[in-house]
Amino acid sequence: QVQLVESGGGLVQAGDSLRLSCGASGRTPSIYAMGWFRQAPGKERELVAAITWRGGSTTYADSVKGRFIISRDNAQNTVYLQINSLNPEDTAVYYCAADLNVGVGRQTVDYHYWGQGTQVTVSS
Repeated sequence: QVQLVESGGGLVQAGDSLRLSCGASGRTPSIYAMGWFRQAPGKERELVAAITWRGGSTTYADSVKGRFIISRDNAQNTVYLQINSLNPEDTAVYYCAADLNVGVGRQTVDYHYWGQGTQVTVSS
């Protein structure tokens, strides 16, 4: 089992920045990659960024390239998502997830463990 806990969400204004954190515990050596997803009201959950746990290779959705930065601290078992130049379209619940299989999945079904989510609300 892997437990994931997100933090760092909140209510911000357009143009602000946020850094989300996801702490992992349990069978962390079994993690191959970590992903950040978001789900806006009435929309499907979508991958915004992913990172391999050991090598640090990153993947981004085209819609967030240049504004979102994913990173990890293996010593702290923590993955971060830096979000810059926030706009109202970024309003969503942000989830982190752990993928135990080799290869970085881009779909929700590729991930085995999920955090509870953290709300990000951007006012215009």
